[in-house]
Amino acid sequence: MLLFYLNNERYAIASQQVVEVLPLVTLKTLPHTPEHLAGVFNYRGQIVPVLDLCQLIQGKPCCEHLSSRIILVNYWRGNVAKSSSKSAFVGLMAERVVETLQQSEIQLVDTNIQINSTPYLGKMILDEQGMIQCLQIEHLLSEAEQVYLLPAN
Repeated sequence: MLLFYLNNERYAIASQQVVEVLPLVTLKTLPHTPEHLAGVFNYRGQIVPVLDLCQLIQGKPCCEHLSSRIILVNYWRGNVAKSSSKSAFVGLMAERVVETLQQSEIQLVDTNIQINSTPYLGKMILDEQGMIQCLQIEHLLSEAEQVYLLPAN
């Protein structure tokens, strides 16, 4: 698991979904987009949308710490089986992206709480410092956002 912070809260995503962890880059902002879409950047000839996870989850933009990063992930369009779908790159802006954690699926705790407006919140990791919220990145974008932000094929 790749650990990061959104303000002072700890979050994690599965490291298998991570392509690369990049330093913050200058983003091209797009007009009339949701606040949590920080902008786009050129990654090896591809235009990649970047979601500000602080803005999406906590309602205020990420702070620009030295350890703030863009986590480049494979996003599977349409939330369908990975074998029958193409992935696209999506950047996730987060603070203090500085550590990893070895965690098996069996050790994750189900919260048994479902919030329709936050389908990306997954299971929890419990450790001596408290709780770590796992994110299901395949649910970060709505269907409409997938249509406009991700390549069609």
